[in-house]
Order: sequence, then C-alpha cells, then structure tokens
Amino acid sequence: MDAAAFLHYLVTLPDYRQQMVHTEHIPAQDAVFAQLDKPLHSVLEARLKSLGIWPLYRHQSEALNAIFAGKNVIVATPSASGKTLCYHVATLEGMLVDRDSRAVYIFPTKALAQDQLRGLKEIACPELLSEGAVASFDGDTPRVDRAGIKKRARVLLTNPDMLHLGILPNHQSWSRLFRQLKYVVIDEAHVYRGVFGSHMANVVRRLRRVCALYGTSPQFICCSATIANAKEHAENLVGLPFEAVTQDGSPHGEKYFAFWNPPIIDETKSSRRSSNTEATSLFSQLIENNIRSLVFARTRKLTELIYVYTREQLASNLWYRISPYRAGYLPEERRRIERQFLDGELLGLVATTALELGIDIGDLEATVLTGYPGSIASAWQQAGRSGRSAGSSLSFLIAQDNPLDQYLMRKPDFFFAKNFDSALINPDNPYI
Repeated sequence: MDAAAFLHYLVTLPDYRQQMVHTEHIPAQDAVFAQLDKPLHSVLEARLKSLGIWPLYRHQSEALNAIFAGKNVIVATPSASGKTLCYHVATLEGMLVDRDSRAVYIFPTKALAQDQLRGLKEIACPELLSEGAVASFDGDTPRVDRAGIKKRARVLLTNPDMLHLGILPNHQSWSRLFRQLKYVVIDEAHVYRGVFGSHMANVVRRLRRVCALYGTSPQFICCSATIANAKEHAENLVGLPFEAVTQDGSPHGEKYFAFWNPPIIDETKSSRRSSNTEATSLFSQLIENNIRSLVFARTRKLTELIYVYTREQLASNLWYRISPYRAGYLPEERRRIERQFLDGELLGLVATTALELGIDIGDLEATVLTGYPGSIASAWQQAGRSGRSAGSSLSFLIAQDNPLDQYLMRKPDFFFAKNFDSALINPDNPYI
C-alpha cells in the first residue's frame, strides 16, 4: 500500500470537507541487534533460529540479561516490537535448566491469552514442552479439563479475575504450581491504572503472599506500551524493585498518522458531524481500496452500528469481507473471527478495545480510532496495530465533539511530542 497516495486520494473525493487537519510522517526504523551476556540453551537457540526470530533485538537482549541476572523487569516499547519474546525465552530457558520450574502469565483479556497460547505453543511444542504443559485457565476453560490443567500445566495463562476468584482462594489445589513458581508475567501492564490497577496491585500482593506460603519468591516480568513512568508503575503494581527497558531496537516501516476532524454542520451550535459517520466513510474507502483495516469503536453498540452502516455502503462483493468483533460473543465465534482475519478471509474488522492489545491478527495496513481513547499510551497502542511489517501504514484519529478531542485537533504537537502519560495507581486507597 502507498499510504501517501491514499491520503491524496481522500482529499480529492467530492465530499471531502477539509477534515484532515494534520498528518504526521513517522519514518521507517532499522533493526538494532545485540547479544546476550551468556548463551541460551542450545536447544532453545536452535528453535528460535529455525523460526526466523534470531538474532535478538537490542531491547530483547537487554531485558533477558536483566532477567537472567535475577532482576524484575518491565519492557516498555511500542506495539509489534517483540516484547512477548522476552518472557517466552526467559520462561523456556528456565524450564530447560530446571525441569520442575513453572510460570504464570497474566493477561487483561481472554482473547489475548488465547493468542499468546498459540504463539507459545508454536515456539515450545512439542520440541521443548509437551502440549499439556502449556494451558490457559479462564472462564472459557471446560470444567472437565481443569483438574488435568492443575496437574500438568507448567506454563499457566490466565487473567486477573480468574487469578483472584478461582486460583488464589483455592491455592491448596494449585500447590504444585506455587511450590515451583519461577516467573510471573504481567502483560499489557499499562492497562492496570486507576481503580482497576489499584485492585490488580492488591491481587498481585496476595499472589506474592501465597507464593511465600509455599516457599517461593518468583521473578516478575512486565510488558507495557510506552508510558512515562514504566519503572515506577511496575514497582507500584508489584511492590518490588524493577529495572525498566525502554529503548526499542525493532524495525518498522514508515507510518502516516492523520488527525481527522469531522466538519461543522451547525455554525450556531458549533456542532460537528458524528465521528461514527466519518469512521464509516473512511472504513468504506479503505475496504474498497483493498486495504486491510481495523476500526476501533468506544462501545459494543457503536461497534455494531459502524459495521452495519459500512456494510450498507459497500458493494455486494465486499460487505461479506468485514465483521464486528467485541466482547459478548461466544468464545468459538471470537476465535473464528480472529482466524478469518489472520488468514485474510476478512479484510476489515470493527472492534472494541478488545483488539487494542497485542493479539496477532496479521499485518494490518490501516487503523481508524473513533475518538481519542483517553490516554496517549492507548492511542499509540491502537494505532500500532497497523504497520507491524516493513511496509508503509496508515492511522486515523477521528475526533469526537468534546473539548479534549478538539484540543488535540488544534494542538497535534502535544500528542506527537512523545509526552507519554503516566500510569497511576494507589493500592493503599482505603476504599479499594
């Protein structure tokens, strides 16, 4: 895709009304590699080479060196920079050295846990770990499988709710896991902010107390989108000292990030056209130009509405190539949509923030953000879903008719000056 050519095409359309108020060009970046202080287990290194994910980028090597030195680490680099490999490699190396060691991965959504389960199995099974040694444990896990997971799982993938309500209160039945727990991974740590993050911090402290009961003190590995206070946030979340890795060494193609302000439709009230209407129009143009796209909407209802409106605008040979994606669908339906999008059967999705996180849905060429998501970290996380390959990519931020969105439309330098926001929590709040 020629991103610059598509932007030029948009401004030549008959119904264009000067909506594109700013376009930021982000140049491509080459990879920066680095070596580990000590070599990996030969079997693991051979496996990584066979998958084409060797050598390691600079931030991956820096993180692994710190982990192998016994430190708690937070990796805070942009989307698609390979943060996941940091904890996968650390976990697998630990298990090759100590055949009894175990790990817990905590993800904020079930969809992300399922995606990372697939990714880990691709690396580890069956060469390094058996299929049964890697398992997810959440509300979708069939009850008939749960006893076997407790016995066999060496890497357990779960979410905060299941950890809090299902695992920690029943720690006696998980004693095998807790007695050998070496690593705890908290992925997408920037999500845990505010009241939710403060609750999560107390759940993590409870997890540490249960581990101490069984005589273990696991290392913590956190991954986050780029935030201003990565080290401070990880230490507040877990309650232990951390080392932060923030210098990205991964390659990426050029990106165009356009700020799109809906036109005014009532001068006296200064009201603007709906951001949902603008998202529908942009999404239709992207699909008609065969550009793999993802539209983010703020609510489940808006996800369905943008999908329906776009479907009505598309020709009959294209409408079946788009789909909504949101919480509330059955697990089988969500897995089917993810698979169809990854395989290219679907060309576009309209989703809630369920797809903001690092789910592998293939190489996207464009993302559309319907309204500012509330934080700079989340905005870049959503925009970063496109441009995961070396080609050029596009992102659009469509402003809503509120003061914060309109401020960004007038002052785009505030957003692009890399003034990343901080993730703030207060686990000692007495009401929490």
